[in-house]
Amino acid sequence: MINIKPIQGVALSIETSRIKRGRKFEQVVAGARSVFLREGFEGASVDEIAREAGVSKATLYSYFPDKRVLFVEIALREALRQAEAYDEQVDLNLPPNVLLPVAGRKLLDFMLSDLGQALYRVAVGESERFPEIGRKFYENGPKLVRDRISEYLSQAAARGEVRIDDFDLAAEQFLELCKVRAVTLCTFQPRVSVDAAERDKIIRNAVDMFLSHYGVKS
Repeated sequence: MINIKPIQGVALSIETSRIKRGRKFEQVVAGARSVFLREGFEGASVDEIAREAGVSKATLYSYFPDKRVLFVEIALREALRQAEAYDEQVDLNLPPNVLLPVAGRKLLDFMLSDLGQALYRVAVGESERFPEIGRKFYENGPKLVRDRISEYLSQAAARGEVRIDDFDLAAEQFLELCKVRAVTLCTFQPRVSVDAAERDKIIRNAVDMFLSHYGVKS
């Protein structure tokens, strides 16, 4: 288990020190969501977000100090919304060779999406200056997905479908296998795209490698 100690003397709360809530807060969030999903982070302007939300720039800035903090709030909400929709659609009683390809592909597709790539870059780029951004990204992204895969693997082990001692470690290993080649490539070369056939190949090999180690042979 890895224990992460907080940096002493660093304020870790964007909610209390950076973001302020008010009567039109959700109105601003809704407008920003529409603009970010349509234009992306770089293409979205504060003026356009304010117009879409039907508020003044002064009102927008009274809630969010800058575009990056607003983007992280929207992106993490969107990631959580997709995760909740995924939970509703996926039957956790499915065997690993059926469920893991679906879970892996959804993860890869999100990581390669414009939203996923922009969120990753902003979270990493701003995490030292604003530690809360990094914390929120980790808790609502990598940790959330890991915990859900870990819980599924625990259930699969109870059914005798896999043999695993450390479910969190196994979940992280699977998730890293699903990101091989594609995520790093697209992070450093944003104009590169990975087609459906290549994504299928990456996930297929990730599942095969994972189950060759943890799977129970019938």
